[in-house]
Amino acid sequence: MLKNLLALIAGVVLLILGVMFSVVLLAVVGVAGLGLWGYVWWKTRKLRGAMRQQAPGGQVIDGEAIVVEEYSVISRDALPSDPPRQQPPASKESQP
Repeated sequence: MLKNLLALIAGVVLLILGVMFSVVLLAVVGVAGLGLWGYVWWKTRKLRGAMRQQAPGGQVIDGEAIVVEEYSVISRDALPSDPPRQQPPASKESQP
């Protein structure tokens, strides 16, 4: 019975500690994210102003492009125009 009571108390204490650490971690991550967002917002303020100034007079060209590759092909006959001539068989006299 004493073991069960100690286990219950230890479980409750661990649960409370876990909730506390998760709340602290959530707060730290939230503050870090907010700080990062503020830094990016501050660094891009000139760019956002320039984009606002340029928007009304801008020109958008919408279109489509097709690339056509050209090849030059040299064609020639694969077979000669004259049929090949047969050579007479070599005579036995000319062989050593």
